[in-house]
Amino acid sequence: MLWKKLTVVVGAVGIVALLAYGLTRNPRDFPSPLVDHKAPEFSLTLFDGRKITLEELKGKPVVVNFWASWCGPCRVEAPWLEAAWRKYKNRGVVFLGINIQDRKANARAFIKEFGITYLNGVDPKGKISIDYGVYGVPETFFLDRQGKIAYKHLGVTSPTLLEEKIEEILS
Repeated sequence: MLWKKLTVVVGAVGIVALLAYGLTRNPRDFPSPLVDHKAPEFSLTLFDGRKITLEELKGKPVVVNFWASWCGPCRVEAPWLEAAWRKYKNRGVVFLGINIQDRKANARAFIKEFGITYLNGVDPKGKISIDYGVYGVPETFFLDRQGKIAYKHLGVTSPTLLEEKIEEILS
């Protein structure tokens, strides 16, 4: 009987220690299992009412950014994403913003405030973000022409990172 109690205590302590260790780790230190795999398919209703599927973008490099209007880092990177879109759109790169955990009115105001012109839609039930393993916002995925995830970035991007990763998926 004593050994059973001891086993339970040791197991519980082990689990608590593992959880505590996990909470001290930066999620960016753990690469996504989706990298180098085909990006999960989805259908997205854009804010202008059109629908788009990932399948329609096959053969094009795609930058997918998960964001929300209430997200401070999203506000920081919004002008950088728009500038990168304007720089690379004529080279066939598609930018796709996916708004999550937000109110549509706030998301529309965000798009207007930052003058965002690339495709944007809302993931109302969170299915797309779940399929992509999104931890929070912002998160950005870089898809190559074959539809594979070449890189996943957690947190705010930078103009340098955007340019570097876009050049990679263009080659």
